[in-house]
Amino acid sequence: MRILLVGAGGVGTAFARIAARRPFAELVVADYDLSRAQRAAAAKDSYLAVRLDARDEQATAALLAEQSCDVLMNATDPRFVMPLFRAALTAGVHYLDMAMSLSHPDPAEPYGKTGVKLGDDQFAMASQWAESGRLALVGIGVEPGLSDVFARYAADELFREIDEVGVRDGANLTVAGYDFAPTFSIWTTIEECLNPPVIWERGRGWFTTPPFSEPETFAFPAGIGPVECVNVEHEEVLLIPRWVEAKRVTFKYGLGAEFIGVLETLHKLGLDRTEPVSVGGASVSPRDVVAACLPDPATLGDKMTGLTCAGTWVTGTGTDGGPREVYLHHVVDNAWSMAEYGSQAVVWQTAVNPVVALELIDSGAWSGTGVLGPEALPPGPFLDLLTGYGSPWACEERTPGSVTSL
Repeated sequence: MRILLVGAGGVGTAFARIAARRPFAELVVADYDLSRAQRAAAAKDSYLAVRLDARDEQATAALLAEQSCDVLMNATDPRFVMPLFRAALTAGVHYLDMAMSLSHPDPAEPYGKTGVKLGDDQFAMASQWAESGRLALVGIGVEPGLSDVFARYAADELFREIDEVGVRDGANLTVAGYDFAPTFSIWTTIEECLNPPVIWERGRGWFTTPPFSEPETFAFPAGIGPVECVNVEHEEVLLIPRWVEAKRVTFKYGLGAEFIGVLETLHKLGLDRTEPVSVGGASVSPRDVVAACLPDPATLGDKMTGLTCAGTWVTGTGTDGGPREVYLHHVVDNAWSMAEYGSQAVVWQTAVNPVVALELIDSGAWSGTGVLGPEALPPGPFLDLLTGYGSPWACEERTPGSVTSL
């Protein structure tokens, strides 16, 4: 399978390193910064590095054709989803991403009604993708991605009826030498944390709440322990209800009081804005300035310690007819991912899942046409192959009612 990987940041570089060990994958690595593409492509002698502006649909489609690629793997931030999505359709190749097209809050009632939701622009083109005979597999990172696979597995194998599917993310990672250093793209983190969170409920559909709503204490495994989690806008809430029967779907992130305080301050100062402002005759985006002032998450691995956990908490009626509560999860130790791949835990955990998905597509174990989420496909082959990559998942049985609202 010949893959055009667009985006050679932390996640893209980890993707290249993981794919280099799998014989099915050959990569063309593209980035606006050629030197970044070259560093990622160094994972394997046969990889090719090229410069590409992800906003340029015609250039992307031409590159896909020129290099005889079978698929476009989008490892850029969400701003570039739609031009890459359209370019793949034009070129007649499959498409995968790890974050979906951007949302736009309801202008009159942002904390009650949804406006343009995450992924709406992509699903609006579903019929064109179906007619093309190609697959656009959206949201196939870790969250969204593996979390959605867990939801489908729970519905298929563990539950007769699901009350809530709640994606819960937490970590105990620390970064030495920095007072504040996010371990993932701050641009994307601001986008998902300060937009109105979305919740889905049967009979009500999708609705929004204020940022950081419904705080709860969630106990994470592997020694991470209890972490305060809050509602955050995330793709799982828009994807899971399309294919998995449940009464409620939520996403909560273990941010911590300090991180929330920083994000709230950025918002108060207008530094979360993406619209350019004029500074000394130059036009700059405040959010881009914030990102430029913070360390690149991809470079923090040797200063990080701890573990990151992504997972899906499911409650309802088990297959035996009794109440059941489980947490299906995946834990990565930063010391392991750095020693094994030279990539820090958060970006490695994100990148491994699309490599697994592409191997399944290449083998025919996963197939489909149109715009699909991970939960639209059989979970067993994915979870088996993920374990085969040396990164096992786990299912923890819990006492019903174990999560504490604050």
